[in-house]
Amino acid sequence: MRARPSRTLSMLVTSVILTGLLVPGAAAQPVGDESVSGPEAVAPAVVELAEIPAEPPAQPSRPAGRELFGADCDTTIEGSQVTANCHNAYPETDLLRLHVECDRWWDLDGDGAAVAVGPAGRVELIGRCWKEVRSAWVSHQRA
Repeated sequence: MRARPSRTLSMLVTSVILTGLLVPGAAAQPVGDESVSGPEAVAPAVVELAEIPAEPPAQPSRPAGRELFGADCDTTIEGSQVTANCHNAYPETDLLRLHVECDRWWDLDGDGAAVAVGPAGRVELIGRCWKEVRSAWVSHQRA
């Protein structure tokens, strides 16, 4: 089966257009001392293989910042009861305090006493309201 001349011509035109898209700016190179500004001004990158180091450069040591602090607490609210299970994974003692905010205006909010949790220690903090609990959270303080 022979290709029709119009189909051959369209294939030729399509290949020329695609070639022009694949090689952008090939005809737009500055001649002589002409200066070009904008994205066209970028010179092609030349990398000498001898200049690439065999090993990556040594990283500088990080500055000594504040150590991590604070026990990880999971707080659950069931009805009017609040339970916080806390685990201190850090080498410094953490003073934990459970705060409970009650939903009703006449129900007193509660701020629990501070409990010290040493390194690798666990503690369960319990609080409650007479009726519904609006919110509950645990505060942390350095000992």
